[in-house]
Amino acid sequence: MANAQKRISREYAEISSNPLDGISISPIDSDMFKWHIQLTGPQGSPYAGGTFKLLLTLPENYPFKPPILSFQTKIYHPNVSNDDKGSMCLGILRSDQWKPSCKIAAVLEMARGLMLEPNPDDAVENAIADEYKNRKASFEKTAKDWTKQYAK
Repeated sequence: MANAQKRISREYAEISSNPLDGISISPIDSDMFKWHIQLTGPQGSPYAGGTFKLLLTLPENYPFKPPILSFQTKIYHPNVSNDDKGSMCLGILRSDQWKPSCKIAAVLEMARGLMLEPNPDDAVENAIADEYKNRKASFEKTAKDWTKQYAK
């Protein structure tokens, strides 16, 4: 756990000194294993203008196990579960795809990138993925409506 703490502290310092575009971070109650994340919706996406709160939870054996990233703000997206958990389907976070060389900054940038380009072929919400693929205007309208309603 001491090695995990050291690695997490180093990554936190790197992100703090070189902030990521549209992303802010802060540990919860000085617990370096749980972070509040704020993502601003990228321009050119239906999430533009919204601020989304996420929770990053790092395992005690980080970086050998992947972190867990979940949306606390409701979002209409094929790769985020539409329930109170807000689980995110991001390939890099799967145990079989995670590598200890991966960094938290890359995870956060990929999460924000997924807001610009959802991956309907790796969906958590199949109905939303189907709408994204086949009725994109309808998807974008609902995503914008939800952003206005929930991501203030």
